[in-house]
Amino acid sequence: MAPKNSLEQRAQKLIFDAGDRGITQSDLWKKLGVSSREGSRLCLKFEEKGIIERRKVLHGGRWSYRIYTKREMVTMDSITSCPCLVCEDIDKCFEGGVRDPISCLDLTGWIDPRKAE
Repeated sequence: MAPKNSLEQRAQKLIFDAGDRGITQSDLWKKLGVSSREGSRLCLKFEEKGIIERRKVLHGGRWSYRIYTKREMVTMDSITSCPCLVCEDIDKCFEGGVRDPISCLDLTGWIDPRKAE
């Protein structure tokens, strides 16, 4: 049995793989093999979560949306400042441990500096 969110995972991969050029909403649902209604709902859900950005475009003489990912590719440069790499408690960092990645203020502040304020 496929995971419940496999459609979402496939959609996110297609959007991410489209890169800077994005993908039209209609092309996305065609590649996923879903109806326009289901595809639109999926895109709205992603937009509400802040995963994607939708921009209205004229495509084939009709108005559509082009979908762009808001996620960035992970590179060595993008993770070198991660506090976990120099944390003295890394071997004790787990749920219920001395440190917990869910509540670690250093990690939370690195992921989203606005939350550190």
